[in-house]
Amino acid sequence: MIEIKGLNKSYNGKKVVKDVSFNIEKGKITSFIGPNGAGKSTVLSMISRLLDIDSGEVIIDGKNLKDWDNKELSKTLSILKQSNNINMRLTIKDLVSFGRFPYCEGNLKEEDKKFVNEALEYMRLMDIKDKYLDELSGGQKQRAFIAMIIAQDTDYILLDEPLNNLDMKHSVEMMKLLRKMVDELGKTIIIVIHDINFASCYSDNIVALKNGELLMNKSCEEIITVESLTKLYDMDFTIQEVNSKKICIYF
Repeated sequence: MIEIKGLNKSYNGKKVVKDVSFNIEKGKITSFIGPNGAGKSTVLSMISRLLDIDSGEVIIDGKNLKDWDNKELSKTLSILKQSNNINMRLTIKDLVSFGRFPYCEGNLKEEDKKFVNEALEYMRLMDIKDKYLDELSGGQKQRAFIAMIIAQDTDYILLDEPLNNLDMKHSVEMMKLLRKMVDELGKTIIIVIHDINFASCYSDNIVALKNGELLMNKSCEEIITVESLTKLYDMDFTIQEVNSKKICIYF
């Protein structure tokens, strides 16, 4: 479990995360939702130690984040941010191999190669593994970065808007894959997502943030209601049930 206790963060004197506290259950998909500027990505970055915490605590499996050794943390928790700009000319396989760095520090052993190949297979990239990143479509590149995270083999996976650059078909495939990783591999996935219907259909729990504050932290079933979503987004919603899933209509 990840425990978030009283997180605060300011930029240039402006408080962007205000005393946020909640827990993330292990073996579940937890989605962060809310309007732009709600603090979703900032909280995700503080949980992963990419951003310093002004005040508050993050506890991972009973151990304070500040007490984790970098190498051990990178074997426990991985994060994929929105923008992944790599200036080197790498193949997909090279990129995915970076996921094994915490274990082998660049000297791939047979076990590392096995994890790399399994990640490539999992993301259906094996047939194009030798293509360079600058030759890929946005969707292929996103899948390659996810494969790198899979190869890292961490219990906790943090993804900041992983559906960026993906069309409808590949967005659905990505969410099904994340669900499969939780259900079959026992991963814990925390995802910042804007599409409320993907959050509704694939999440176990939802953390709703607004203006840097925690508005709600409940099960998906409890949060996907007209009352909760209207309060969060300041707009009208209609919710219909399709194949036992709640679909939000807001156009």
